[in-house]
Amino acid sequence: MSLILMMIYWVLLPSLLFRAARWLYRRAGSPVGKSLVVAATGGLFAWFLWIAVGENMWLDHQVKELCAKDGGVKVYETVFLQADLYEHYASRNWVLPDKRLAKPTDEYYDEYEEHYFREGNPKMVRWQNRIIRRGDGKVLGENITYVRMGGGLYGPWHDSSFSCSDITKDSTAKPFRHYTTSIFTKGDN
Repeated sequence: MSLILMMIYWVLLPSLLFRAARWLYRRAGSPVGKSLVVAATGGLFAWFLWIAVGENMWLDHQVKELCAKDGGVKVYETVFLQADLYEHYASRNWVLPDKRLAKPTDEYYDEYEEHYFREGNPKMVRWQNRIIRRGDGKVLGENITYVRMGGGLYGPWHDSSFSCSDITKDSTAKPFRHYTTSIFTKGDN
């Protein structure tokens, strides 16, 4: 299905556009009419290319700049946990309770913020996670990610996306470590 749709987008529609433009160009009697046909055809083709790939490339460039500016993991304080508490968090895949759902007995919680630079399709968003110690309210570390989601041509396939993590992908790099493991370290019992 998606191959058929791609053929329609990249072969059929452009050929229909140029055939219609050629027909209109031949029917236009004056040089002004022919110039308008050429300008309209060029404008429609440029608009199609912008929708298909240009807008995503522009937003991906913005994501790269923002990621370089303040994206990534920042550790403000390393916390040494007792082995049993460390294993407890590790068994939960380092998922800390959200600030709204944290119990008064939870020593650490996660605070999440989302800021939309652009909504709709495509959208561009900044995700910020902070780990906070309840006792003094200190931010122990944070992870900031910029993401572009969606855009491009419509079809039955999944929308494309681009994020800070896409920039640092490297075949020789170590597997991604959750930013909580950069903050919490296993201490001695």
